[in-house]
Amino acid sequence: MIEVQTAFILYTVATKLAHQSFGPKKVMDCLRALEPERRWPADSTAGKILKRNHLVKERVRRRRVPPDPHALVDCNAPAQSWSADFKGDVPLSNGKRCYPLTITDNHSRFILQCRALHTTTTDAVKPWFEWVFRQQGLPERLRTDNGPPFASVAAGGLSQLSKWWIRLGIRPERIRPAKPSENGRHERMHRSLKEAVMRPPARTLSAQQRRFDAFVEEFNWQRSHEALQRQTPGSVHQPSPRPYPERLPEVEYPSGVTVRRVRRTGEFKWRGRLIYLSTVLAKEPIGLFPCDNDRWEIRYSFHPLGLLDESTQRIIPAEPASSTPPLRGSR
Repeated sequence: MIEVQTAFILYTVATKLAHQSFGPKKVMDCLRALEPERRWPADSTAGKILKRNHLVKERVRRRRVPPDPHALVDCNAPAQSWSADFKGDVPLSNGKRCYPLTITDNHSRFILQCRALHTTTTDAVKPWFEWVFRQQGLPERLRTDNGPPFASVAAGGLSQLSKWWIRLGIRPERIRPAKPSENGRHERMHRSLKEAVMRPPARTLSAQQRRFDAFVEEFNWQRSHEALQRQTPGSVHQPSPRPYPERLPEVEYPSGVTVRRVRRTGEFKWRGRLIYLSTVLAKEPIGLFPCDNDRWEIRYSFHPLGLLDESTQRIIPAEPASSTPPLRGSR
């Protein structure tokens, strides 16, 4: 019996070494194909042998962005809903990269910004959002995908950028992963942008920006849209009546709400214990609203972060909200 076990171990290890990409199941399939008459052990046994001999790589678990607790809402007037995204990673002919940041109004299709950036960091992006807010006012909602700098794996999917939007009274909306149709109007504009000025791309960032400027001028003021009754975006668009404030407003909560301030470490104190929430919210106040069964809903301003379960002292991620029909693309 011991000899049989030893032989099986040798066979398993040898097969794995001969086929480095094979996992336990493929190793066993290979052995069974070589000797179908033999009674081979279960796949799980091979997995234990490979792990014991350090021949199995631990699977890296990717932290996913929490689902958006807000339902996607359609719009019927300018400044109700804006969209923002990057039109890919464009290799310029001088070997450098260009990341086009685009912001549009979903009702009028008006392009609010199309900026050639050398990176996608918050520091690079935030000044251009601020420029748009000063020029066009503040939207009610801002729709993006789940990538940085718009979102993160932190509680509520918040990033430093979306936290700033919430301070300004803007509701972040995030489409579901692999569902670009939920930002269809913006994606349709991206296709036009690529066809018009990115095939092939320019040599330098400044040259590419000049192409973007010309495209925006034509798209906003010369190109009519059937969905706008053959009008141009510029003839339909109106700035938001909500101005960009000179000072960033403080986050406030109604009376009766339990308020805690998040520490630098991302923790807040509750019932004598420290509970980790997110370093994105360091030094920020959070509100705890009582729910059923010893649970408390945690919010940052109006944005749900999750449920605190007092029995386990753990935070349960906020549930995704059901969506209205997505914003479809149109010509």
